[in-house]
Amino acid sequence: MAVIDIRRSHTKPLKTAKAVVERIAVSIAHEYGIEHHWDGDKLQFDRSGVKGHIAVSKTVLHVRVELGFLMSAMKPVIEREIERKLEEHLA
Repeated sequence: MAVIDIRRSHTKPLKTAKAVVERIAVSIAHEYGIEHHWDGDKLQFDRSGVKGHIAVSKTVLHVRVELGFLMSAMKPVIEREIERKLEEHLA
């Protein structure tokens, strides 16, 4: 199993940061069929071969993704896409 672990500082209010994460999650859900739900300040997501969360605090977003065996080969591509989406939406 491969793991993606990204921490990104932000300066947005917590409510705004959560709204950004929700927009990213909805976009990714449409593209890749990933189900997601909120548990407090943590967005949980999963689908076959992929599970993880995005924890939102007042100053940091923490993305953790666990990739199953078949998806492990896609780790660099998935990691770049997460970084791109965070940059695009948090800038």
